[in-house]
Amino acid sequence: MNRYAPIIIVAIVGLAAVAAGVVLYRVYKPQVLAVSQEQAKKAEIESVHVRGAADAPVTLEEFGDFQCPPCGALSEPLNQLEGDYGTKMRFVFRQFPLANHANAKPAAYAAEAAGLQGRFWEMHDLLYREQANWSKTTDPAELLLSYARIVGLNTAKFQKDINSEEVKERVAADQKRAVELGVHLTPTIFVNGKSIVGPSLNPTGLRAAVEAALAEMPSK
Repeated sequence: MNRYAPIIIVAIVGLAAVAAGVVLYRVYKPQVLAVSQEQAKKAEIESVHVRGAADAPVTLEEFGDFQCPPCGALSEPLNQLEGDYGTKMRFVFRQFPLANHANAKPAAYAAEAAGLQGRFWEMHDLLYREQANWSKTTDPAELLLSYARIVGLNTAKFQKDINSEEVKERVAADQKRAVELGVHLTPTIFVNGKSIVGPSLNPTGLRAAVEAALAEMPSK
Protein backbone atom coordinates (compact mmCIF):
# COMPACT_ATOMS: atom_id res chain seq x y z
CA MET A 1 0.00 0.00 0.00
CA ASN A 2 2.91 2.33 0.75
CA ARG A 3 3.95 2.48 -2.89
CA TYR A 4 0.55 3.99 -3.76
CA ALA A 5 0.73 6.61 -1.00
CA PRO A 6 2.39 9.33 -3.16
CA ILE A 7 -0.23 8.84 -5.89
CA ILE A 8 -3.07 9.05 -3.38
CA ILE A 9 -1.61 12.19 -1.82
CA VAL A 10 -1.20 13.86 -5.22
CA ALA A 11 -4.78 12.96 -6.13
CA ILE A 12 -6.12 14.35 -2.86
CA VAL A 13 -4.15 17.58 -3.29
CA GLY A 14 -5.38 17.90 -6.87
CA LEU A 15 -9.00 17.41 -5.88
CA ALA A 16 -8.61 19.93 -3.07
CA ALA A 17 -7.18 22.48 -5.50
CA VAL A 18 -10.05 21.96 -7.93
CA ALA A 19 -12.59 22.27 -5.12
CA ALA A 20 -10.93 25.45 -3.88
CA GLY A 21 -10.97 26.83 -7.41
CA VAL A 22 -14.68 26.10 -7.76
CA VAL A 23 -15.39 27.81 -4.44
CA LEU A 24 -13.37 30.87 -5.40
CA TYR A 25 -15.07 30.98 -8.83
CA ARG A 26 -18.51 30.86 -7.21
CA VAL A 27 -17.58 33.49 -4.64
CA TYR A 28 -15.92 36.02 -6.92
CA LYS A 29 -17.48 35.63 -10.36
CA PRO A 30 -20.97 36.94 -9.49
CA GLN A 31 -19.47 40.01 -7.82
CA VAL A 32 -17.40 40.87 -10.90
CA LEU A 33 -20.40 40.40 -13.18
CA ALA A 34 -22.61 42.49 -10.91
CA VAL A 35 -20.14 45.37 -10.95
CA SER A 36 -19.79 45.14 -14.71
CA GLN A 37 -23.56 45.19 -15.21
CA GLU A 38 -23.96 48.14 -12.86
CA GLN A 39 -21.28 50.08 -14.70
CA ALA A 40 -22.88 49.29 -18.05
CA LYS A 41 -26.28 50.41 -16.76
CA LYS A 42 -24.80 53.60 -15.33
CA ALA A 43 -23.11 54.39 -18.63
CA GLU A 44 -26.35 53.68 -20.47
CA ILE A 45 -28.35 56.03 -18.25
CA GLU A 46 -25.76 58.80 -18.52
CA SER A 47 -25.72 58.51 -22.31
CA VAL A 48 -29.41 59.45 -22.60
CA HIS A 49 -30.21 62.91 -23.93
CA VAL A 50 -33.72 64.03 -23.11
CA ARG A 51 -35.80 67.09 -23.93
CA GLY A 52 -39.15 67.55 -22.25
CA ALA A 53 -40.87 66.92 -18.94
CA ALA A 54 -39.85 63.83 -17.00
CA ASP A 55 -43.52 63.05 -16.30
CA ALA A 56 -44.67 63.48 -19.91
CA PRO A 57 -47.20 60.76 -20.84
CA VAL A 58 -45.50 60.13 -24.19
CA THR A 59 -41.82 59.33 -24.74
CA LEU A 60 -40.45 59.36 -28.27
CA GLU A 61 -37.06 57.66 -28.45
CA GLU A 62 -34.97 57.97 -31.60
CA PHE A 63 -31.87 56.01 -32.57
CA GLY A 64 -30.22 58.33 -35.05
CA ASP A 65 -27.17 58.82 -37.22
CA PHE A 66 -26.17 62.42 -37.92
CA GLN A 67 -25.05 61.52 -41.45
CA CYS A 68 -28.27 59.64 -42.26
CA PRO A 69 -30.38 61.69 -44.75
CA PRO A 70 -33.75 60.35 -43.51
CA CYS A 71 -32.72 61.26 -39.94
CA GLY A 72 -31.89 64.75 -41.15
CA ALA A 73 -35.23 65.00 -42.93
CA LEU A 74 -37.09 64.07 -39.72
CA SER A 75 -35.15 66.42 -37.47
CA GLU A 76 -37.31 69.52 -37.96
CA PRO A 77 -40.63 67.60 -37.93
CA LEU A 78 -39.59 66.07 -34.60
CA ASN A 79 -38.78 69.52 -33.26
CA GLN A 80 -42.22 70.61 -34.44
CA LEU A 81 -43.84 67.71 -32.60
CA GLU A 82 -42.05 68.73 -29.42
CA GLY A 83 -43.34 72.26 -29.79
CA ASP A 84 -46.89 71.16 -30.54
CA TYR A 85 -47.24 68.70 -27.68
CA GLY A 86 -45.27 70.62 -25.06
CA THR A 87 -45.37 68.91 -21.67
CA LYS A 88 -47.24 65.91 -23.10
CA MET A 89 -44.17 64.56 -24.91
CA ARG A 90 -40.50 64.13 -24.21
CA PHE A 91 -37.85 63.36 -26.80
CA VAL A 92 -34.96 60.96 -26.20
CA PHE A 93 -32.08 60.80 -28.66
CA ARG A 94 -29.61 57.92 -28.80
CA GLN A 95 -26.51 57.65 -30.94
CA PHE A 96 -26.41 54.94 -33.58
CA PRO A 97 -23.75 55.94 -36.16
CA LEU A 98 -23.79 53.46 -39.03
CA ALA A 99 -20.56 51.87 -40.23
CA ASN A 100 -21.21 52.82 -43.86
CA HIS A 101 -21.29 56.54 -42.98
CA ALA A 102 -17.66 57.61 -42.67
CA ASN A 103 -18.38 60.87 -40.84
CA ALA A 104 -21.20 59.65 -38.61
CA LYS A 105 -19.03 58.66 -35.69
CA PRO A 106 -16.97 61.90 -35.63
CA ALA A 107 -20.27 63.80 -35.67
CA ALA A 108 -21.61 61.67 -32.82
CA TYR A 109 -18.44 62.36 -30.84
CA ALA A 110 -18.80 66.09 -31.56
CA ALA A 111 -22.36 66.08 -30.19
CA GLU A 112 -21.28 64.20 -27.07
CA ALA A 113 -18.33 66.55 -26.56
CA ALA A 114 -20.76 69.45 -26.81
CA GLY A 115 -22.95 67.66 -24.28
CA LEU A 116 -20.12 67.74 -21.76
CA GLN A 117 -20.46 71.53 -21.91
CA GLY A 118 -24.26 71.48 -21.74
CA ARG A 119 -24.75 72.10 -25.47
CA PHE A 120 -25.73 68.68 -26.80
CA TRP A 121 -29.05 69.75 -28.30
CA GLU A 122 -27.60 72.86 -29.89
CA MET A 123 -24.98 70.71 -31.62
CA HIS A 124 -27.58 68.04 -32.45
CA ASP A 125 -29.78 70.55 -34.27
CA LEU A 126 -26.86 72.25 -36.01
CA LEU A 127 -25.38 68.97 -37.28
CA TYR A 128 -28.67 68.08 -38.91
CA ARG A 129 -29.13 71.55 -40.40
CA GLU A 130 -25.60 71.46 -41.82
CA GLN A 131 -25.64 67.78 -42.79
CA ALA A 132 -25.24 68.47 -46.51
CA ASN A 133 -21.95 70.28 -45.83
CA TRP A 134 -19.96 68.27 -43.30
CA SER A 135 -21.18 64.83 -44.42
CA LYS A 136 -19.51 65.16 -47.82
CA THR A 137 -16.05 66.20 -46.67
CA THR A 138 -13.21 63.69 -46.34
CA ASP A 139 -12.13 65.23 -43.02
CA PRO A 140 -14.92 66.92 -41.03
CA ALA A 141 -12.68 68.01 -38.13
CA GLU A 142 -12.43 71.69 -39.10
CA LEU A 143 -16.14 72.00 -39.81
CA LEU A 144 -16.99 70.32 -36.51
CA LEU A 145 -14.67 72.73 -34.73
CA SER A 146 -16.41 75.65 -36.44
CA TYR A 147 -19.76 74.30 -35.22
CA ALA A 148 -18.33 74.17 -31.70
CA ARG A 149 -17.63 77.89 -31.99
CA ILE A 150 -21.13 78.58 -33.34
CA VAL A 151 -22.84 76.89 -30.39
CA GLY A 152 -20.59 78.71 -27.93
CA LEU A 153 -18.27 75.97 -26.72
CA ASN A 154 -14.86 76.26 -25.14
CA THR A 155 -13.03 75.02 -28.24
CA ALA A 156 -9.92 73.85 -26.39
CA LYS A 157 -12.05 71.63 -24.17
CA PHE A 158 -14.09 70.49 -27.17
CA GLN A 159 -10.96 69.39 -29.04
CA LYS A 160 -9.78 67.49 -25.99
CA ASP A 161 -13.15 65.87 -25.29
CA ILE A 162 -14.08 64.82 -28.82
CA ASN A 163 -11.56 61.96 -28.78
CA SER A 164 -11.84 61.15 -25.08
CA GLU A 165 -12.78 57.76 -23.69
CA GLU A 166 -15.74 59.31 -21.89
CA VAL A 167 -17.25 60.49 -25.17
CA LYS A 168 -16.57 57.18 -26.91
CA GLU A 169 -18.16 55.28 -24.02
CA ARG A 170 -21.31 57.42 -24.23
CA VAL A 171 -21.74 56.55 -27.91
CA ALA A 172 -20.91 52.90 -27.27
CA ALA A 173 -23.55 52.73 -24.52
CA ASP A 174 -26.24 53.92 -26.93
CA GLN A 175 -25.06 51.43 -29.55
CA LYS A 176 -25.25 48.67 -26.95
CA ARG A 177 -28.85 49.56 -26.16
CA ALA A 178 -29.65 49.59 -29.88
CA VAL A 179 -28.27 46.08 -30.32
CA GLU A 180 -30.24 44.85 -27.31
CA LEU A 181 -33.44 46.20 -28.88
CA GLY A 182 -32.66 44.75 -32.31
CA VAL A 183 -32.09 48.14 -33.94
CA HIS A 184 -30.07 47.97 -37.15
CA LEU A 185 -31.27 50.93 -39.24
CA THR A 186 -31.66 54.66 -38.77
CA PRO A 187 -33.84 56.35 -37.99
CA THR A 188 -35.47 53.87 -35.65
CA ILE A 189 -38.12 55.48 -33.48
CA PHE A 190 -40.11 54.16 -30.55
CA VAL A 191 -43.19 55.88 -29.14
CA ASN A 192 -43.88 54.64 -25.62
CA GLY A 193 -41.85 51.55 -26.44
CA LYS A 194 -43.61 50.74 -29.71
CA SER A 195 -41.49 50.79 -32.86
CA ILE A 196 -42.73 53.03 -35.67
CA VAL A 197 -41.92 51.31 -38.95
CA GLY A 198 -42.46 51.39 -42.70
CA PRO A 199 -44.92 53.90 -44.12
CA SER A 200 -45.63 55.35 -40.66
CA LEU A 201 -42.06 56.63 -40.31
CA ASN A 202 -42.88 60.14 -41.52
CA PRO A 203 -44.18 63.34 -39.89
CA THR A 204 -47.83 62.37 -40.32
CA GLY A 205 -47.28 58.83 -39.06
CA LEU A 206 -45.30 60.01 -36.05
CA ARG A 207 -47.99 62.51 -35.10
CA ALA A 208 -50.58 59.75 -35.38
CA ALA A 209 -48.43 57.52 -33.14
CA VAL A 210 -48.18 60.24 -30.50
CA GLU A 211 -51.95 60.80 -30.65
CA ALA A 212 -52.55 57.06 -30.30
CA ALA A 213 -50.23 56.91 -27.29
CA LEU A 214 -52.07 59.81 -25.66
CA ALA A 215 -55.41 58.12 -26.33
CA GLU A 216 -54.19 55.05 -24.46
CA MET A 217 -53.51 57.08 -21.33
CA PRO A 218 -56.12 56.61 -18.59
CA SER A 219 -58.37 59.63 -18.22
CA LYS A 220 -58.02 61.60 -15.00
